[in-house]
Amino acid sequence: MTFDIALVWGAIIAFGVFLYVVLDGFDLGIGLLFPLFHREHERQIMLNTVAPVWDGNETWMVLGGAGLFAAFPVAYSVLLPAAYLPVIGMVCGLIFRGVAFEIRAKARRSQHLWDLAFMIGSATAIFCQGLILGTVLQGIPVVGRQYAGGPFDWLSPFGLLVGLGLWVTYATLACGWLIMKTEGELQRRMYVAMKPLTWLLFVFIVAVSVWTVLGQPTIARRWLTLPNLFYFLPVPLLVVACVIGIQVSVRRQHDRHPFLLALGIMSLGYSGLLISIFPNILPPSLDLWAASAPYSSQAFTLVGAAIVVPIILVYTAASYWIFRGKVRANDPGYH
Repeated sequence: MTFDIALVWGAIIAFGVFLYVVLDGFDLGIGLLFPLFHREHERQIMLNTVAPVWDGNETWMVLGGAGLFAAFPVAYSVLLPAAYLPVIGMVCGLIFRGVAFEIRAKARRSQHLWDLAFMIGSATAIFCQGLILGTVLQGIPVVGRQYAGGPFDWLSPFGLLVGLGLWVTYATLACGWLIMKTEGELQRRMYVAMKPLTWLLFVFIVAVSVWTVLGQPTIARRWLTLPNLFYFLPVPLLVVACVIGIQVSVRRQHDRHPFLLALGIMSLGYSGLLISIFPNILPPSLDLWAASAPYSSQAFTLVGAAIVVPIILVYTAASYWIFRGKVRANDPGYH
């Protein structure tokens, strides 16, 4: 049996990106929900829910970016110029957010400015991630293994739609997370917000999916031709089931179900993305094998990944296990 190392590396990068989107999604989304709360103790509780884990969550983004550079340098060299400004915007947003996260707890007279930096940094990072995703979904022109488009191709109506959709996605994840991790008035207000956010998320999922299918004939054939239609039909049906499940869970005031079902929607959306573009790493024409580094390079870096990825997984799991349970205003050790 032939060992397809490009496929293995593709799976590792897809796994790393998925964990980043899931784990950093809800703590970035807290920045979007910050304007709904004006009292300092409520904002501090919101931050305390992610204070032990937020910086570790971003490890998966580093893994995805470094893995892309090491294993698929052609894809890296094409994606970066295609979405250079959104990438820079995302990095700047993450920097502002990270600095504000650490400083605001000790600031007094300038705390409102750091709160503003936290909100703007979070919103900027999320929206730029949406622009990058929109750039990939709408297709990146490649000629001779080089980017053949313009410097502002990422700035399109579709990219803006995906950016707005990612705002709603991360806000929904954050809302579910806070329902699970908080109690009292803060939790009650999150229950109120969860219902309309979930319906709005569903609207964006439908809009982005329809636009993608209409704009990319290859993706349309992948989803709509038989027998593929029957194979992939469970994905949208499960999304509908998760949306309905969130509404029921919120009405019954379950603590964990809204967040778990929101994770389910995120997972199904990500699986839909993979179904749409595989085996391309950058649609419409750059596949995993054409973008690969030499076999020896991929094999060498795979040894490092085999050591590092399990360590990160254990560390991440331990962090969430140790800091499980509700977070309250008087809990020590989060500042």
